[in-house]
Amino acid sequence: MATILEMKHITKRFGPVVANDDVSFAVEQGEVHALLGENGAGKSTLMNILFGLYEQTSGDIYYKDELINIRSPRDAIDLGIGMVHQHFMLIPAHSAIENVVLGYGGNKEVLDLKGAAKRFSEMAERYHMNIDPWEKVGKMSVGQQQRLEILKALYRDVDTLILDEPTAVLTPQEVEGLFDVIRQLIAEGKTVIFISHKLPEIMAICDRCTILRQGKVAAAGLEVKSIKNLNELAHLMVGRDVELVTAKTLSNPGEVVLNVEDLNYTNEKGVHVLKDVNFNVRSGEIVGICGVDGNGQSELVKCITGLLPITSGKIELMGKDVTGETARQILNEGIGHIPEDRQKMGMVGAMNLRENVSMVDSHKEPYSTHGFLHWKWIDQHSRDLIKKFSVKTPGVMEKAGNLSGGNQQKLVVGRELSRDVSLLVAVHPSRGLDIGATKYIQSQIVEARDKGAAVLMVSTELDEILEIPDRVLVIYGGRILACLDQCACTRSGLGLLMAGIEGEVEEDIA
Repeated sequence: MATILEMKHITKRFGPVVANDDVSFAVEQGEVHALLGENGAGKSTLMNILFGLYEQTSGDIYYKDELINIRSPRDAIDLGIGMVHQHFMLIPAHSAIENVVLGYGGNKEVLDLKGAAKRFSEMAERYHMNIDPWEKVGKMSVGQQQRLEILKALYRDVDTLILDEPTAVLTPQEVEGLFDVIRQLIAEGKTVIFISHKLPEIMAICDRCTILRQGKVAAAGLEVKSIKNLNELAHLMVGRDVELVTAKTLSNPGEVVLNVEDLNYTNEKGVHVLKDVNFNVRSGEIVGICGVDGNGQSELVKCITGLLPITSGKIELMGKDVTGETARQILNEGIGHIPEDRQKMGMVGAMNLRENVSMVDSHKEPYSTHGFLHWKWIDQHSRDLIKKFSVKTPGVMEKAGNLSGGNQQKLVVGRELSRDVSLLVAVHPSRGLDIGATKYIQSQIVEARDKGAAVLMVSTELDEILEIPDRVLVIYGGRILACLDQCACTRSGLGLLMAGIEGEVEEDIA
């Protein structure tokens, strides 16, 4: 196959930070090429240079045997290079189709939105990622927004498609659908650059891989089929052996910490999203919620954490009725919340790390006394957290928005796990994390359980659901279909329940 892309000796500096250090990267036409590395290794930076969001400090880019100068995403798109970003590039106040056609060079002087919506819907149906073109992005779930980003790139007829963590919030069924799309694109002669921390995906869909480590190339153009197993791939990526199974003993549940009774939620459109939801979480146990994205799990978490008002029912924490309390009141009751969208709900990108670490508990000791912040203590606490959770940053004064996505996630997760909470609500806690960080975060969640915390974990990762929770709730259509002990869970059984097929599965609602 012919080489379609060469990035030669690319270096990118952000002040004193060297994100890419003399990186050379080559991709052949018609292949799926994986770009691997730990969080902060420079993968997204390298691809943002290719897509015109950053300009390299030094180095050259050749595309289709021509030296090119990409100064903006418009230049990249005109060349036939598209990118699906790890953090969505969507405008929440606009509809799906408005986001798709925004800035599209194929638009006529008089914009035909209906015609564009028709083409978009046909493409969405073709790739089995159906999305209402008129739905406001701000009303979409995270998973729906991810699918919209993929369709937005495909709408522009790209030759080379960069996918930066495209499966981070997709279910296994949706991942397989995406893989079908990728295979179809390759069959059409297109090229895909695939960034993912999910090693089984690399082995399943990619032809070759290039590995970055601390901004430098650790391995270039490896044939994926030559890699023996996941352990070898993990070692190549992080430079050390990684335990792929999280150590976990049997749980010893205590008193009920969270009790949800007959919870119903109807949204502003009159849609009955949550229907008579009943479950509890006890101290010393992890309860997982799994389901296809959009079946009410996001709304359920927001109701529990005070971000949405329930329509009817009751929520109790440690026996106290907290129904109707605000998010601040709920947090003060001893709740830790790792949200589904770290950038919109978990941190403030314009604030530095110490401000983000202290923002939840800044109103109380030891963060402050009588309204005066204890910055010396906060700085030391922030440095300890950064070290413990391996957040790659120049220091506590660095803006959170300058961190890589994975390091932002570690910052948010570390902050919530370092708080003294009786209930931890963790939504996609390992989203965007490399294998080493994923296993560490999972071990910390198990440790929180072992110290007596109740944990409610929402995840679309079946591997995570099958390994970490002690009990698993399956949600479908806003209802809890089943509550299963971990030992009773199988991949096929959970898959059927997630599709709304109860079959012979025995329900055991606790």
